[in-house]
Amino acid sequence: MQIYKVGGAVRDRLLGIPVTDIDWVVVGATTEEMLAKGFRPVGADFPVFLHPKSGEEYALARTERKSGRGYGGFTFHASPEVTLEEDLIRRDLTINAMAEDDQQNLTDPYHGQQDLKDRLLRHVSPAFAEDPLRVLRVARFAARYAGLGFTVAPQTLELMRQLADSGELQALTAERSWKEISRALMEDQPQIFIEVLRECGALKVLMPEVDALFGVPQPEAHHPEIDTGVHTLSVLQQSALHKLPLTVRWACLLHDLGKGLTPTEEWPRHIAHEHTGLKLIKAVNERFKAPKDCQELALLVGQYHTHGHRALELKPSTLLELLQSFDVYRRPQRFEEFIAACEMDARGRKGLEQRSYPQADYLRGAAAAARGVAVQPLLEQGFKGPELGEAIKRERLKALKAYKEHA
Repeated sequence: MQIYKVGGAVRDRLLGIPVTDIDWVVVGATTEEMLAKGFRPVGADFPVFLHPKSGEEYALARTERKSGRGYGGFTFHASPEVTLEEDLIRRDLTINAMAEDDQQNLTDPYHGQQDLKDRLLRHVSPAFAEDPLRVLRVARFAARYAGLGFTVAPQTLELMRQLADSGELQALTAERSWKEISRALMEDQPQIFIEVLRECGALKVLMPEVDALFGVPQPEAHHPEIDTGVHTLSVLQQSALHKLPLTVRWACLLHDLGKGLTPTEEWPRHIAHEHTGLKLIKAVNERFKAPKDCQELALLVGQYHTHGHRALELKPSTLLELLQSFDVYRRPQRFEEFIAACEMDARGRKGLEQRSYPQADYLRGAAAAARGVAVQPLLEQGFKGPELGEAIKRERLKALKAYKEHA
């Protein structure tokens, strides 16, 4: 039995960046031997075990063969005869197909170390094209390592194109897709993820609503970058630069989907794009079964982001409606995330990345003014039921009028 450290742990050590997860491969062992040593099996038909003390994953060396569609369409074969090289060849990228023994001796049969030096994301073998999930994974790695100068090898991009054209991407489950998308959006340069998907033709398959934004013009006076797709990527990039949470990044990606539906004769104006985009945002949310908080914020940002930009001009009654829509009294954090998304939208414009956004503090102040209305005095005046609700609303409107006068 020989044990090797494999994959990301080896890659990141060689890159000189912190190693977070460690995966191990065991060569020359059987399931019975692993169980006898106290390892706990993971799943019924998968040769992966948890270490009795560290809880880290140890997998028996295995080969795999395509047996159906999608990410799960593989038959695995694990036995003591499977070599380390045979196990490594089934991996996605050469930089993920290296192994180390306990003396840090490197096994690198597919030249991953050279590709690390050349800053290339390159597939290990033609079997890459058998797993559609790898399209998303490679785009995610491109986003993660873009800052180090990594790009996708042209031959690998070609295989990704073939996968995008094959119909295999439709076989991916919502859960697997969302896992990759959400991880990619939390990288330092999530816009690269979308760019790579677009370059290989996968974006128009997975998110045609986002793909449709490229080439759609906006008024140059407000959007010096003109192209709506370019703007969307800039907004996403800003959300990462400001270290914002996944909910905000998802909303930033989807906020302008309605502009893809504007008839060409109306370009570059996009009247009511906030409203027309809602059905598209809903469709994307449902396609990937995005978490509820991501879904809700994306819809609210889609509908109200122009309210955010026009905050200083809004009538107190419109401001109150906006605050009610977000339920700022019980869910203040959601409104804070809305403000952040609006600010990223404003900053995601060519040459305007550093411009101040006074609307943010104005909206925070408005929320504080509305929240400051005390309910107890109204109860003491005998208001109850629907009448109490109306009385609270009147007082909040009064507070917002006073706030607007003095702001």
